[in-house]
Amino acid sequence: MGKRSKVVASFDEAVAGIADGSTIAFGGFALPGSPFNLTAALLRQGAKRLVCVGNTTGGPRKPRNPDIGMLVENGQVAKVICSFTAAPRASDVLPFTPYYERGEVDAETVPQGTLAERLRAAGAGVPAFYTPAGVGTQLAEGRETRVINGREYLLEYALPCDVALLRCYQADEAGNLRFRRAQRNFGPIMAMASKLVIVEVEEPILPAGAIDPDEVHTPGILVQRLVHIPPAPDAIWPTLKETR
Repeated sequence: MGKRSKVVASFDEAVAGIADGSTIAFGGFALPGSPFNLTAALLRQGAKRLVCVGNTTGGPRKPRNPDIGMLVENGQVAKVICSFTAAPRASDVLPFTPYYERGEVDAETVPQGTLAERLRAAGAGVPAFYTPAGVGTQLAEGRETRVINGREYLLEYALPCDVALLRCYQADEAGNLRFRRAQRNFGPIMAMASKLVIVEVEEPILPAGAIDPDEVHTPGILVQRLVHIPPAPDAIWPTLKETR
């Protein structure tokens, strides 16, 4: 009996079955690696009470691409865990911000390196760790700290996820992934941390074994579903052009 294929025919099929209340990791570092097509499919799928984990909820650029902020606007999100829950420029307002200020969605701000390490720890089976990041700030109020070798550290817990939605440059049918440049910031560690890994792939999906093992960034054993991104306008291919 042959192995079941990991390649699915559409973005909607790829996100089918994502349950209400899931914790979902969204890949991406600004535009690179952001799973815009899978996020759009999740908007259509309609799962509710989601906990969304990512570098940011989405920026103020227009036209907008599907992001965590759109899921918040669609009433699908209970909480976000992000490094940027507010815009880096005072003149910008994230679409997410009014919903948080009205108390309609919860938010947890996590330093970027700490977020990455919490995800990596989850994938490595490490339940918690200490870090100096956040000590002496509001992020540490009421939380456990410990002095080690004369320096104070903050206890952080691993961040396991139910689902990861990722975008990568290349994949083969076995699910082995190659990320391109900044796609690697969160993609590999989110795959490690998640039970169900769903990936939109920029290049045509290759036969199993076609990627040199030395060039595989995420092994196929971690990946369950792949979908090739068709050309525009049938799929979202973002550009750097934006307006504010």
